[in-house]
Amino acid sequence: MTWRERLQEIADTPWPSVGAPAASGSVVFIFWILLQATTGDRWVPILDHANLAFHEAGHLIVGLLSDRMAVYGGTIGQLAFPIATAYTFWSRRNTLGFALCVAWGCESLLNIATYMGDARAMSLPLIGGLDPETHHDWREILTRWDMLDLDTAWAALNRGIAWAGGLATCVWLSGRWQSGRES
Repeated sequence: MTWRERLQEIADTPWPSVGAPAASGSVVFIFWILLQATTGDRWVPILDHANLAFHEAGHLIVGLLSDRMAVYGGTIGQLAFPIATAYTFWSRRNTLGFALCVAWGCESLLNIATYMGDARAMSLPLIGGLDPETHHDWREILTRWDMLDLDTAWAALNRGIAWAGGLATCVWLSGRWQSGRES
């Protein structure tokens, strides 16, 4: 079986429905995650500790391939892990696992948006007290792209994408609950 045939087989497999307690609890949890990542200190304890580990691992992994590309590795790593786990749950048609991993990816994007929006201000503390002038990923990236003055605009765009994804996940979960009520 080719990978295309396997993807088609997965896509043709129906999603199971979700009970009301699981769906409503997950929707509330997703909203809580999105709000935590958008307000206050913008830190979601369990998720952002994992995001930080994957961010730093991404620098190391991409850095093995190219020193110049290592700066992108943090963001790549931080997004790759939620995407990979969401794909795993998608391929197994695990409704809640998929939805919660997509929410994790949206939260991670909000975390990246916070870092991105700090590129000029450089007010966020960096790991180990590193100097932001030489170690702020998004300052380096946006400077390379000659877009440093657009740091807050890029951050706002990413926040919008993250919130849209999180809300779409809640709507999708509600639809999975509704489909169980109709059968």
